[in-house]
Amino acid sequence: MGAPVFGDPREASVPLMFLNGGGMRGGPLHQYLLGTPLLRPARTAPKYRFYAVGGEFPAITPGEPGRSVVGELYDLPLEILRDSLMPREPRVLELGLIELDDGTAALATVLRRPCQQIAELIDISEVGDWRAFQAGQR
Repeated sequence: MGAPVFGDPREASVPLMFLNGGGMRGGPLHQYLLGTPLLRPARTAPKYRFYAVGGEFPAITPGEPGRSVVGELYDLPLEILRDSLMPREPRVLELGLIELDDGTAALATVLRRPCQQIAELIDISEVGDWRAFQAGQR
């Protein structure tokens, strides 16, 4: 029996990345996707609470009663995620795994636990859309 053959890790499939705030098209962090094309608009499964953190950026976290959150789905290379986007995300967010409304798993930035220590969490779960929330604040 020969030695196991391992594939080139650069040929592995890239996890999908769900963005629901500044990384979406037109947002202040979108440029840090370095030209990664949008796959499609997307929504999470109705399992999450959605917050405006200090009114400045959104955050999702699993919670009841769960709601769906609007966002965009990207096939974002892990190197771009690691080196370009994540260093610019707020420290109260971390990388997590979420479920989309079609059952697909995707990476997302989620609220770091324990979230009780974060000041000024405004629950915007009923809106479920960062752009719509921002438009309502004007």
